[in-house]
Amino acid sequence: VTSGTGRRPFQPTMAMKLYGPTGRSNRVKAVAGWTGVPLEQPPFTMGVTNRTPEFLAKNPFGKVPVLETPDGECIFESNAIARFLASSARSTLYPPAAVTRARIDAWMDAFNTLDCIGPLWFYPIVGIGADRGLTHDPANVAKAQATLRAFLAVLEAHLAGNTYLVGDAITLADVIGANALEVVYMSLMAPGDWAPYPATHRWLTTVYAQPKYLDSVGVVPPCQSVIAYSPEGPQPMPRPQTLMELWPAKRIRQTFLDYFESKGHTVVPSSPVVPHDDPTLLFANAGMNQFKAIFLGKADPKGPLAKLTRATDTQKCIRAGGKHNDLDDVGKDTYHHTFFEMLGNWSFGDFFKREAIYFAWELLTGVYNLPGENLYATYFGGDDAQGLPPDLEARDIWLELLPASKVLPFGCADNFWEMGDVGPCGPCTEIHYDRIGGRDASHLVNMDDPMCLEIWNVVFIQFNREEGGALKTLPKQHVDTGLGFERLASILQGKLSNYDTDIFLPIFAAIQKITGAPPYTGKLAPEDVGEKDMAYRVVADHIRTLTFAISDGAAPGSDGRDYVLRRVLRRAVRFGREKLGAKQGFFQKLVQTVVDLFGEVFPEIVKHQARVTAIIADEEESFGRTLVKGIDQFKKLAAAARAAGTDTVAGADAFLLWESFGFPVDLTEIMAEEIGMRVDSPGFETALKEAQEKSRAGGKKSGGVTLLFEAEATAWLARADVPTTDDAPKYADGTNPRAAVRAILTSGGFVQSTEGVAGPFGMVLDRTSFYAESGGQVCDTGVVKTGNGSLAVDEVKVAAGFVLHSGARVEGVVRVGDECDVLVDYERRGKIAPNHTMTHVLNLALRAVLGGEVDQKGSLNDDEKLRFDFSHNKAMTADEIKRVEVMVREQIGLKLAVDTREVALAEAKAISGLRAVFGEVYPDPVRVVSVGPKIDDLLATPGNPEWKNYSIEFCGGTHLANTGDAGEFVLLSEEGTAKGIRRITGATKGAAAAALITAAEVAARVKACDSLSGAELEKEMATLKGVVDTAVMPAVQRAEVRDLMTAQIAKMSAALKAAAAVAKASAVKAVGEQAEAAKAAGALYFVSRLGDGTDPAALKDAAAVAFKQGVACALFAADPVKGKAMCYVSVPPSVTGLDLKGWLDAACAPIEGKGGGGKGGTAQGQGNKLEGLAAAIAAADAIVGAEAAPEVKASVRLLIPKSQTGCLIGKGGIIINEMREQTGAQIRVCNKDQIPVCALQGDDMVQITGESS
Repeated sequence: VTSGTGRRPFQPTMAMKLYGPTGRSNRVKAVAGWTGVPLEQPPFTMGVTNRTPEFLAKNPFGKVPVLETPDGECIFESNAIARFLASSARSTLYPPAAVTRARIDAWMDAFNTLDCIGPLWFYPIVGIGADRGLTHDPANVAKAQATLRAFLAVLEAHLAGNTYLVGDAITLADVIGANALEVVYMSLMAPGDWAPYPATHRWLTTVYAQPKYLDSVGVVPPCQSVIAYSPEGPQPMPRPQTLMELWPAKRIRQTFLDYFESKGHTVVPSSPVVPHDDPTLLFANAGMNQFKAIFLGKADPKGPLAKLTRATDTQKCIRAGGKHNDLDDVGKDTYHHTFFEMLGNWSFGDFFKREAIYFAWELLTGVYNLPGENLYATYFGGDDAQGLPPDLEARDIWLELLPASKVLPFGCADNFWEMGDVGPCGPCTEIHYDRIGGRDASHLVNMDDPMCLEIWNVVFIQFNREEGGALKTLPKQHVDTGLGFERLASILQGKLSNYDTDIFLPIFAAIQKITGAPPYTGKLAPEDVGEKDMAYRVVADHIRTLTFAISDGAAPGSDGRDYVLRRVLRRAVRFGREKLGAKQGFFQKLVQTVVDLFGEVFPEIVKHQARVTAIIADEEESFGRTLVKGIDQFKKLAAAARAAGTDTVAGADAFLLWESFGFPVDLTEIMAEEIGMRVDSPGFETALKEAQEKSRAGGKKSGGVTLLFEAEATAWLARADVPTTDDAPKYADGTNPRAAVRAILTSGGFVQSTEGVAGPFGMVLDRTSFYAESGGQVCDTGVVKTGNGSLAVDEVKVAAGFVLHSGARVEGVVRVGDECDVLVDYERRGKIAPNHTMTHVLNLALRAVLGGEVDQKGSLNDDEKLRFDFSHNKAMTADEIKRVEVMVREQIGLKLAVDTREVALAEAKAISGLRAVFGEVYPDPVRVVSVGPKIDDLLATPGNPEWKNYSIEFCGGTHLANTGDAGEFVLLSEEGTAKGIRRITGATKGAAAAALITAAEVAARVKACDSLSGAELEKEMATLKGVVDTAVMPAVQRAEVRDLMTAQIAKMSAALKAAAAVAKASAVKAVGEQAEAAKAAGALYFVSRLGDGTDPAALKDAAAVAFKQGVACALFAADPVKGKAMCYVSVPPSVTGLDLKGWLDAACAPIEGKGGGGKGGTAQGQGNKLEGLAAAIAAADAIVGAEAAPEVKASVRLLIPKSQTGCLIGKGGIIINEMREQTGAQIRVCNKDQIPVCALQGDDMVQITGESS
């Protein structure tokens, strides 16, 4: 076979086509894998495809396999193909020395002896060749068996003294020979049959275990039971299993959970990836997040966490924002992800380092069967600066399993694990896996080398990192382990990339189908020309992140975790569109694939699939519009930079594009380069760091000194034998129990007395009626009063069963052991309870009106309002709000009893219609709050569908005894907080009544506008708009008032439009008359004040009339409603010697205005000093009346009757065309020769009775 004249030489990295699915194709796959030649296998049906003219042109014998080169040349016969591949790629499998090649060829040809095994023995058993007359014949079987035994004897003799067939390394002879014996190894010789051939068996298993053989062919399973011919039909034909088939992702995950369950661990579900009530985290970023309360000593003694000693799970994690942020690395390599699963197991004060390390070793090497010699372990080498010694205990345990060269010390950066800026932490030991093996890879450990990667981190939680960085020893030692699911899958499936596993390949297939892009090929830069493969990785990773995050309650938005998700989505959409040619709407179509892949393990994504899809579709469409706007914005920024004389886009501007339009800086750089500009990268980095600091700080509380009430404090109380607090009295409304002070906490620790100690103070009592903040309800306030002192309580916390009553200062002195009165502010609680109870009823009403898919996403109940967040994809209509409000009021009117009781968790969960907050951990027993039905009735018939019509929830809050006690209920507002999340605010009792009164007052004020008109109406409507927007009033009434205002505004707009038309017509007519009069009198200009309400457009049209007649004019008008004075000056070409701009400036100065224009002989201006209008007119008049004669002054009062019009006209004279009274106007009176004769200032009256007066 030659390349042909003029054709390009063969490149071994070019993809070739391999036709034929037979066993001999495996030897071609193996050699291709060894030589790095990518293969494509077109669909092929034996007996059909190989008989087509097209195939016979490739191989006239119609046999397989056949290899087709990129140039269309075809090679047949498997050994020939193997030689071609190995020699073309200059592979070590086929060294160039002629003698060595001859020996290899001899062995390859020798294995042809075994070709008879197929037709004589194996094919009839599995039903191959029946159409060619191949049938089972015991004589043929015996002949084939004899041939095999003779061959194996020769092979055994040779291999008894040699590791491989030719030389000291694997060659083509070994690959071809091992492939020739695959059928024998898998089907025809049981393990015991190999006893006479130990060297041959060792050789075979060595070749089959080679990573390149495993990658190319798969796992060759040994025969467990020899298959034999059956007259009943063909037997199943064993075949090599690919590593992906042997270790699919589902099996990997389940094997982990099953192993630790067998070691006494409780399998727990993953917590939501959106942390519930943990302000220190944007997202769950490690498996231990849900167990934080245990590590901090804050777990509810009645809750499920307190009962755990060992646990295991697969935790959904996101690292995109905050301290752990992998977003910008995703797509650039083969192992970074924003979403990933963390397989983990935990010990809570149970086993420690020895068991944890041995569990990990046994699972990896004994269950997953990873070679121990490929593993490396690291341990904490100590940190002198923090006074932390090396973890020699972990080191010594590892030395029992690994040689010292594979047990390596590292510092805090690598081997001291911390969840975040605060929280549990401790030394860790990491397990690293060398993908290549057979070498010393210790220098690659912790070097971010993809061929030697960390797979498992075993953390020994011994400390808690507190605010300020202090480390405190935890009261109990725990173990937290995390095994990267995606990385483990890549190892077990024999892939060098996490993205080449069955975790991602189905998503890639869906991307390719939806976008029509070329298939994924796994390339990295710089080979990934056009970043196609990077785009595949980005899109596949990000759709997983968004599907899980939105299912767990987050959504793309403008701040915090929602802003991070918006960035993730926009990054994916941009890569999909730019690099893969995807069309609008492609991204949301991938949700289905993610649900298909992971829905069985994480059923919540199945439940919320429709919502997830809708939110992503909406956000994707929105970004499509934003992308266009962003490109326009870039053009403006670039133009502004060039106008400023620079070729650099400022870093702050690049950050604006990144933050507001989703433009990564690399995209901005590309766009800048295309037009010969550059980006200020350091400036961008500065702006980015500032934003990252804000992201890290998101959700963290700030303020003064607060008392930490966590593991150290609760452990101290336990060691001091302080009993947990009996807080049952909190449910007995009005109770003020006597109690005793058992402990006093300060910022410096526990004290026996408050005397001489600075606050704040926290007191632990043996019993209390105070409610500690939880479940969306704020804590009680009040006083703890002893005989010698008192504490004003403004914060109440609970941890590990201890209730801490905190306040800023103590009046007098309080000591441990003092008896005290527990005095809750029940008046305040009386305002909180109805809000909490009505929140439950509101939840029921929302589901009834909006549908059962509504889920609670958060709540807040205090003494002023109730606030409820819920999942819903669009704003509620006014009608929906009204229906919800009416339903809640009906429940109040029915005066339903509110029943509460602790119930076994399993029994409570069985109640039909019961609602619980997703992600919340409930104690056992759990408190049930039922509005309407008796709990006895609920437990008697838990499956009764009628219960779905009532509010029944898990809740530990304080509630009303009867819904009627809420008195009144209103919904104050409804708004969106993020994509798919709505927030509704309401009020009860007095606050609701006050809101209704306010609404009635505002509505009455709007209706009173019917009697107003003109400027008075316009002014009142402007005031009312602000009132309606800010007043505390029900949302329904607010909408109704706005409807009334809309009608009034429409009426007012119509009136204003009509008035404007009248004013315009009047202005045009008056100016026309005045221009004619001036022209007739030989005047070149005049100054005139037109009627109030004459708008700029009317001034312009009126001035145009004088302009056409060749007369210059300065026109003035007032807008009393807006408080503006307007001026329009016009100087036609025929009037010379008059400075247009100077005239306008003189007129604008008294009204403190600015002007513009000047082209075409016109200019206009306006100012906010309405009282300066008379002076402005006088100033304009002075410009054109400089030659005035001596004036005779008189005091007059000028009155123009409404039935008359009139004017005083002259050179520089003022023209009056208003039908209204003017007081204080200065009037210049001229004689018939246009010479001013007097100035009149109003005290006296002059009557003007006609146009000629």
